[in-house]
Amino acid sequence: MNGRMSLLALGNTASLFLVATFTVCVLWDLALPQYSMFEFWQQVLPGLGALSWKSYLVGVAENYLYGWYFALVWVPLYNFFIARERA
Repeated sequence: MNGRMSLLALGNTASLFLVATFTVCVLWDLALPQYSMFEFWQQVLPGLGALSWKSYLVGVAENYLYGWYFALVWVPLYNFFIARERA
């Protein structure tokens, strides 16, 4: 094993983690509206409107893209430093 990190694996892992977290938060908001976090999501996710299916799908798409953004920055940096450490 060369110690390099897979962009595909981390991209999908981070994206699905964020989508799952967003989904849990939306379900939480529906079950306990007095403790709603949806206002927070509206501040950090552009284009998110009132709680609806359309808004949920926009949030899922944005969270998936944010996961890939994280992977596209993290993996090259990690692979660069792990290669440098082994040299």
